Amino acid sequence: MPTAAPTAVPTATVADVVAQVLTELGVGHAFGVVGSGNFAVTNALIARGVPFTAARHEGGAASMADGYSRFSAHPGVLTLHQGCGLTNAVTGIGEAAKSRTPMIVLTADVAASSRLSNFRIDQDALALSVGAVPERVHSAETAVADVTRAWQTAVHGRRTVVVSLPLDVQASPAPETTTVRRPVAPAPVRPADSAVRELVRLIDESERPVFVAGRGGRNAGDEIAALADRVGALVATSAVANGLFRGHEFDLGISGGFSAPLTAELISNADLIVGWGCALNMWTMRHGSLIGENTRVVQIDDTAEALGAHRPVTLGIHGDCRATAADVLAAVGDTAQRYRTAEVSARLAERRWWNDTPTENLSTADTIDPRVFSAELDRLLPAERLVAIDSGNFMGYPSTYLRVPDHHSFCFTQAFQSIGLGLASGLGAALTRPDRLPVIGTGDGGFLMGIAELETAVRLGTPLVIAVYDDAAYGAEVHHFAGPDHADDVDLSTVTFPDVDIAAVARGYGATGVTVRTTADLAPVAEWLRSPQGVLVIDAKIAPDGGAWWLAEAFRGH
Repeated sequence: MPTAAPTAVPTATVADVVAQVLTELGVGHAFGVVGSGNFAVTNALIARGVPFTAARHEGGAASMADGYSRFSAHPGVLTLHQGCGLTNAVTGIGEAAKSRTPMIVLTADVAASSRLSNFRIDQDALALSVGAVPERVHSAETAVADVTRAWQTAVHGRRTVVVSLPLDVQASPAPETTTVRRPVAPAPVRPADSAVRELVRLIDESERPVFVAGRGGRNAGDEIAALADRVGALVATSAVANGLFRGHEFDLGISGGFSAPLTAELISNADLIVGWGCALNMWTMRHGSLIGENTRVVQIDDTAEALGAHRPVTLGIHGDCRATAADVLAAVGDTAQRYRTAEVSARLAERRWWNDTPTENLSTADTIDPRVFSAELDRLLPAERLVAIDSGNFMGYPSTYLRVPDHHSFCFTQAFQSIGLGLASGLGAALTRPDRLPVIGTGDGGFLMGIAELETAVRLGTPLVIAVYDDAAYGAEVHHFAGPDHADDVDLSTVTFPDVDIAAVARGYGATGVTVRTTADLAPVAEWLRSPQGVLVIDAKIAPDGGAWWLAEAFRGH
């Protein structure tokens, strides 16, 4: 269970100073595996009231901190032992860094004098190699400034920061006085007036505009929606911003490989696409196939180097999404219908979601079509849910069929494209929304890779659903290497496995385990959902799908 303690504690060592600075500046929840190197700083955080969750593996702790930090108003903290503790966590740290998650990693480090320590590695270089920002506490005298700088980079710069805490520095006596000053948040980047006028002109000249909001537009949903209402634009999101426009009449859902056929058609017919804090990359634009030959493309981002990074754009606007939407709204004319016709509205009401799109049922007597399973699970689950997605061939099914109430309820850890992160990141995200039932979608490969944290989930004691899409394989590789471009006799024994009774394994951890081969097998799931208690693991034995509809596009990017 998360632990916390009273806040009135002395600052005897630099480890205490680190905890004091972070708690005064503001952090939300700490995660980690405690060893001798991070024992003092972790307990110092707990003593100052920071809740702590002990994971079973540093990789799981990293993903928990990542999932938590994506949705919390305050950054999560990951605490690690030096050397091997950090290397165990590096995949989760890499995912967080590539996702621009504001997260603080406190990792012990060997003393500079411990030249022959078994734990010695170049921690700064390791952090830098996966896209994180390396920092360190250099001395007792600089500790406040060092930690403040790290917090500022994480929060104001939206970066994952790895702070190395050398053991000798941690144990140094604290300064007699410790004064913490909160850094001033930078003002939002305001777009140039000329850029605003040019976007207004492009909107005025368009007939079928579509707005696509990404990670950088998540805090500007209301402003983007208001502008779309005024100018008659349809609205969509990248996968990470899924749910931002939920409930809007002209919401297209996720743009890209996860788009339903109708929404993909509407996006590809747009004559103006505006990306709001959205990279417009191969995933969101289906390698450009969703952009018409004569479609104008606008990209808005508060990071200048992001503009045009993935594809040429007609107009790049360096500006905060909320500020830009407000400025454009003030500059446009009267409300226009444009793409928001009665016909489009009626078509969306009928076929907006994959759940409403007829597909062939691939179920057999022993396996269930993953689309059928996902649609039935969506129907059974409460509307107030939080959905977290692992990576793999299966991932499109829970991403598209399990609808979420808003963008605060969809945890999509795919920036590093590693399987095995979904269970832990979902646990971390769930701590930010205790009012919603957490639902984790994972494949059998990813679930078994991260299964150590099933014990953590059971120990936490809160209701949780884990839906395992079980094809007894690393399905993406099976379908890719057995595809039309490969030999018929290709050996797949390296990526296929004997069937595992995952429901029985789950019961061994103390969870409720249910095996699903047909829709009738979902009856125990419905019963559990009437009064959720503990962890429910659904082992869905899924029928082969020949490769998920988005898979071929995904492998084009490898």
